[in-house]
Amino acid sequence: MINKIKNSLVIFLILVVGILASRDLFRFGYFPMHDDLQMMRQLQLEKCFKDGQIPCRWVPDMAYGYGFPLFNYYPPLPYLIGQVFRTMGLPFTDTAKYTFALSIILSGITMYLFSRRFFGKFGGFISSVFYVWAPYHAVDVYVRGAMNESWALVWFPLIFLSSYEMLKTKKKFLENGWGLVFSVSLFCLLTTHNLMVLIFIPIVMVWLFLRLFIEKAITSKIFEYLFYGLLGLGMASFFTLPALLENKFTQVKSQLQGYYDYSAHFVSIYQLLFSRFWGFGPSVWGIEADRMAFPVGHFHWIASIIVIFLLAAYLIKKRDKLIIIIKENDTLFLTGFLFCVGWVSAFFVHQKSAIIWSAIEQLRYLQFPWRFITITIFSFSFIAGFIPYIILKFFEGRSWLIKFSLKIFSSAILLLLTLLLIVFNWNYFKVETIGPVTDEGKFSGVAWDLQQTAGIYDYLPIQAKIAPNGPKRVIAEIMDGKVEISEPSEGTNWIRFKAKVLSEDSKVRINTLDFPNWRVFANGIELKKYIPEEEMFGRFWIDLPMGDHEIYAKLYNTPVRTISNIISLGSFSLFFIVLYLRRNKPKNI
Repeated sequence: MINKIKNSLVIFLILVVGILASRDLFRFGYFPMHDDLQMMRQLQLEKCFKDGQIPCRWVPDMAYGYGFPLFNYYPPLPYLIGQVFRTMGLPFTDTAKYTFALSIILSGITMYLFSRRFFGKFGGFISSVFYVWAPYHAVDVYVRGAMNESWALVWFPLIFLSSYEMLKTKKKFLENGWGLVFSVSLFCLLTTHNLMVLIFIPIVMVWLFLRLFIEKAITSKIFEYLFYGLLGLGMASFFTLPALLENKFTQVKSQLQGYYDYSAHFVSIYQLLFSRFWGFGPSVWGIEADRMAFPVGHFHWIASIIVIFLLAAYLIKKRDKLIIIIKENDTLFLTGFLFCVGWVSAFFVHQKSAIIWSAIEQLRYLQFPWRFITITIFSFSFIAGFIPYIILKFFEGRSWLIKFSLKIFSSAILLLLTLLLIVFNWNYFKVETIGPVTDEGKFSGVAWDLQQTAGIYDYLPIQAKIAPNGPKRVIAEIMDGKVEISEPSEGTNWIRFKAKVLSEDSKVRINTLDFPNWRVFANGIELKKYIPEEEMFGRFWIDLPMGDHEIYAKLYNTPVRTISNIISLGSFSLFFIVLYLRRNKPKNI
């Protein structure tokens, strides 16, 4: 009972710490950010749900209202979470802010659960505070407005924790509740941020392989990891497979050129480790011109240095048992591993790593080398909790009075340093400005136009030679012949109107960008659509014979999308079957 009370108290303190870090997100109004499309994406997802387009792929209002396949490629999970706030009746402004705030708070809780497993409650609390108050966390939320990247930080600790518990649990794999947690957390990351998967999953795989090799458990555990890993991948396949296999249908290369060329966004050592500069502007070519901060965090990297010296000193002290300690002490092993991961990730942010970036083609899709700071703050925040753990290790075998006194003294010092960390980074965790923005204001006038066109080339279908340069005025228009169009209506991925054709060989253009499996029907009979040479925006045309026609166009699933949906449905079904078949839950969950 006392242990539960202590645990609840620590989680309460973490909630307080998280709320303090997100305090500006509970103020009235809205704030500017680099990726000012959070409300727009939420609106599009909501329209899909109301229209029955599940999973949402095509959004109707982007690209000046001509639409494009946003959620076929852009991970939807943060906006699915945001939809919970919408069902509670909150406006879009508050939904976006509260979804950001929830990501900050939950990241502290998941880091606590992870680090507590290795360092105990106090060490877990230290790691949690470091994670929440890492300066780059503030960059993600208050400067960049990077909703998906902020939520990716929530899943990192859960993936590490669940994969580790799977290794340690001796139960049969269908009875291992941590396997289900691993599947869910992997699903969450896969549907939150494509690029974080590219960075993070290889790190987890290397660590797991090393632990399996050391413990000689590769043959006994590999099937379990494959099963639950594929289960998580299967649940996410409705998104991941189309995003991977259908990116050739969009102008994805535009995301790797110009401003998005990785070579323009390396960071100096001074910016990473020493600078106190804070700005709300963009990352640009040339260190002197940067108006955005890229700090690892003074307390974070200094703590990592202290940790490695303490770890080295302890191993030297125990050098006669070094091999046994490395094999059996998972805490020391993981601390050393994440120390290396943290600094290697910091290296990938620096210009000196350019040769690796140029050699590995896939890295270019990350666009900004400073994305690796997410891995650095995750690693350094975790190992900060090692300090109280290792101090007590030095005094093993001493009297209880010495250990108790040392614990009180070190706890007081670390709590003071944690408080100083919050004070030191306090001014990072705030909005630049906040104004009385409403949903109506954001979804009308110039603000609406800006959101319709922001990132217009990101997912522009490949058939478009150029992006639309003005708002869509009508659903369909007559390009040749004499046609009367009436009763136009449209949803998120369908269009309907009546056409009375009064001349032979009439041509009608449907003002929606073409994309694989847009199909058009006249009176229930499918028509052949086409894009003539003179069509610059990639809208599709149809020929209509004389007579009355009811035209219906809809974006149907391709075989890839259909198979992906089936795999997801099957995987979710299997997940709940396994959940049902479990006879006993692990005690640690």
